[in-house]
Amino acid sequence: QVQLVESGGGLVQAGGSLRLSCAISGRTFSYYAMGWFRQAPGKEREFVAAITWSRRSTAYADSVKGRFTISRDNAENTVYLRMDSLKPEDTAVYLCAANRANQVYIAEYLYDYWGQGTQVTVSS
Repeated sequence: QVQLVESGGGLVQAGGSLRLSCAISGRTFSYYAMGWFRQAPGKEREFVAAITWSRRSTAYADSVKGRFTISRDNAENTVYLRMDSLKPEDTAVYLCAANRANQVYIAEYLYDYWGQGTQVTVSS
């Protein structure tokens, strides 16, 4: 089993920054690709960013390109999401996920493990 625990969410003003962390425990972390998704109230869960275990490949949703950066520290078993220039529409619960295929999948059903999420609220 793999356990994922997110942290780093909070309340921030528009234009501000946050860094989310996702700590992974359980089976070997290094061979999983990791993704971040988000879900706003009344909306479907949407893809935000993903990264392979080697960090060679990343993917971003168009809505966050140039503002968000995904990274990972395999020695620390942690994946990060740096969020800059935050907008009110970025308000959501952010969840991290892992897939054993080690691919930067956009579709949530292709991920095998999920965290519980951390709330990000951006005020205008």
